[in-house]
Amino acid sequence: MVQNFNEKPSRFPEPSWRETVELPAFNQLNGNIEADVIIIGGGITGLTAAYLLVNEGLKVALLEADRLLNGTTGHTTAKITAQHDLIYDELMNHMGKSKARLYYEANMGALKFIKETIDKHGIDCDYSEEDAYVYAVTDRCARQLEKEFKAYQKLKIDGGLVDDIPFDVNAAKALVMKHQAQFHPIKYLAYLVKVIIDKGGLIFEGTTAVDVDNGRQPTVVTRDGHRAAGRFVLACSHYPFYDGQGFYFTRMYAERAYLIAAKVDKPYPGGMYISAEDPVRSFRSVKINNEEMILIGGERHKTGQGIDTLEHYKALESFGQDVFGLKETKYRWSAQDLTTLDKVPYIGHITSRHPNILVGTGYRKWGMTNGTAAALLFRDYILDKKNPYKHLYSPSRFYADPSLKTFFEQNIDVAGHLMKGKFESPAKRPEDLSKGEGSIVICGGDRAGAYVDDQGECHIVDTTCTHLGCEVEWNSGDKTWDCPCHGSRYSYTGEVIEGPAEKPLKKLNQVKKSPD
Repeated sequence: MVQNFNEKPSRFPEPSWRETVELPAFNQLNGNIEADVIIIGGGITGLTAAYLLVNEGLKVALLEADRLLNGTTGHTTAKITAQHDLIYDELMNHMGKSKARLYYEANMGALKFIKETIDKHGIDCDYSEEDAYVYAVTDRCARQLEKEFKAYQKLKIDGGLVDDIPFDVNAAKALVMKHQAQFHPIKYLAYLVKVIIDKGGLIFEGTTAVDVDNGRQPTVVTRDGHRAAGRFVLACSHYPFYDGQGFYFTRMYAERAYLIAAKVDKPYPGGMYISAEDPVRSFRSVKINNEEMILIGGERHKTGQGIDTLEHYKALESFGQDVFGLKETKYRWSAQDLTTLDKVPYIGHITSRHPNILVGTGYRKWGMTNGTAAALLFRDYILDKKNPYKHLYSPSRFYADPSLKTFFEQNIDVAGHLMKGKFESPAKRPEDLSKGEGSIVICGGDRAGAYVDDQGECHIVDTTCTHLGCEVEWNSGDKTWDCPCHGSRYSYTGEVIEGPAEKPLKKLNQVKKSPD
């Protein structure tokens, strides 16, 4: 049975990873603590860093605003690869051959670390070595693949060009990177959580960090007023919870992507694939509850911009039917990630003024390796060890080409959406909405956002983003309010899901509707 995406789902889309692993629950921080290192964020970067540091004998405390692995890491495609779309020819042109090679080495080093950690502990996490492919269906993109292959040759990357892939997608050419991998990220990281706890690490959930007090040592301040002091603070919270006047919101932009996990008719021949063209199509095999399925992703767009988000899920399902003989869609979910001005993550001192506060962000949807590389780099910063990747990832770097062009493009886009939202005149009123429907509405003569839940209660919020005042838009696929300027996201009740916003949307009068 194919899922009907015209039906409005009754719950937030859940990734398959979270539903197949039992994770322990942890208490909120309810007092003040001290440790050697305070880590903010319970995804792959934060947990890997905590694992590395407790193994060095350091006292570590990790604070997670929600539940562990419920953010970007829990919504990944879980490809462990250094093939990050078409990137190496671009890096060579903008940063030079040596930096492009370092980027490859850092990500291959992360892959090696993950494999060695799995082998060391015997972690059952569906790890398999796979070749990774970027494929082109047009002659223009085929020529781009040829340029990328020349970069592979210059950088001594193990790969090559092939004329076809074993799927009905009319590929004109494909570029393979050999000996990459895929796994179940939650099974892998759940074991690291066990090691962290066994070695005395502290983990707190439901604990939102909002600021850093830079006194004798950096001290994280939580929303509830509690304090966590340490020699080092690691900001591993996807979007940095603390900016330190690094103005990260002007140097990154947020994109969303969509995924479905489905049962199909056709056997899967192996490998991990992603298209060079837009709309992006990414696919790999996955085993869920001992059933073989296909994980199909793509449909990227800037957060808060574009078409009705449910259309993206339908487009992925249509692709799955055409290429794989899709029988039944079992799971669907969406993900968000951040891209920096030059497409290389920011990993290191959050600013030069704060040498004991480190940040890892801007993984551009390739967080399994970039996030692991960040954790390895954090360890070396804290232990004062040499690391060849410090300058590559330094958040203070600036390359005039392409950074200046990207900076102006993104901030002009922000200004456009800021003005557009202020002048929109909504046509709907709260009473026009049905159960499960959300929309921008007119309420008391002003623009507002309304959503009617399954019990018929209408939740109305002020649509002005609490970050810098842009107007949020309704995301019907995930039932969230998304900001098109800097990517902040809120629940339908206005609570912050992810930053840079720290405060919830203002709640307006709620309306109790009659049953439909």
